[in-house]
Amino acid sequence: MRDEEAALDIVQDSMMKLAEHYGDKPPDELPLLFQRILSNCTLDWFRRRKTRQSLFINFSDAQGEADDDGFDLLEVLGASNTDGWQQSAEQSLMQSQTMAEIEAEIEKLPPRQREAFLLRYWEELDIAETASAMGCSEGSVKTHCFRAIQTLASALKNKRSTP
Repeated sequence: MRDEEAALDIVQDSMMKLAEHYGDKPPDELPLLFQRILSNCTLDWFRRRKTRQSLFINFSDAQGEADDDGFDLLEVLGASNTDGWQQSAEQSLMQSQTMAEIEAEIEKLPPRQREAFLLRYWEELDIAETASAMGCSEGSVKTHCFRAIQTLASALKNKRSTP
């Protein structure tokens, strides 16, 4: 994961889910249950991260060829040469335009899709928490999120392909 704090959060969340949902199970079943819960929490974390990166911010171009894991955006943005500043300003403008486009497209989503999308990816609620907040099933949350992402991706792809 390359992020110790995120890894610790995932393990802690997994332990909480194990204790909440499976505290009554025999002790010999707990290791396998924990492995499954940990795996699912890890996958959820990567999915949220991937969605956030693909929709909102992609700093991979700014990283350059640095092999260390300590990438610091402020160092990149604070580059002393004028090319770096010009590129950062251009990048910043493109990023703000993309965010405005995304926000406009989110506003066009049907209310339930918009609600599910915002709760899952902006508020970072898991599926069960989102379902509880929306008063619907977890399957409905997954369906609403899937449709919202498909609609947003299609709309943004169409905007990028038209001059």
